[in-house]
Amino acid sequence: MKFNILAAPMLGALFLGLCGAAAVADPARPAVSEAYIRAMPPKAPVAGGFLTIRNDGAEGDRLVSVRSPRAGEVQIHEMTMNGSVMKMRELPDGLPIPAGETVVLKPGGFHLMFMQIPAPFAEGQTVEATLVFEKAGEVALPFEVRAMRPAPADHGHDTGHSGH
Repeated sequence: MKFNILAAPMLGALFLGLCGAAAVADPARPAVSEAYIRAMPPKAPVAGGFLTIRNDGAEGDRLVSVRSPRAGEVQIHEMTMNGSVMKMRELPDGLPIPAGETVVLKPGGFHLMFMQIPAPFAEGQTVEATLVFEKAGEVALPFEVRAMRPAPADHGHDTGHSGH
């Protein structure tokens, strides 16, 4: 078999180009980080889930649903204060993730509600979930189960609803 000396540099460049392309993040795909769920008291029916979603893409996207094998249902919620009354509502149309912006799901604001949970989430466990975006599709994500009490970074925004 003959080896073409001119082909070697082209093959090398092709290989490096393919490897480099794999290492570049897809700007159309939201970057998700800091995913956690609060541990649940023994008979609590729900758990709050929190994370950060960054959209570096040129187009807005929308988190339309979430599913987990550890919950019968996961809803996207918003919590607001109307005077001294706390209101929580499901966002049935999902959560917009504007282009070039970061949306933080945190206690006292946007969050996920893990519902119909057969066994409480315990501190130290990991709960797998899949986020479904309108444009970017599905993103699998592990949620770390943290202590029931809010971390100091939460600045006391605990709502008493098992971490949401």
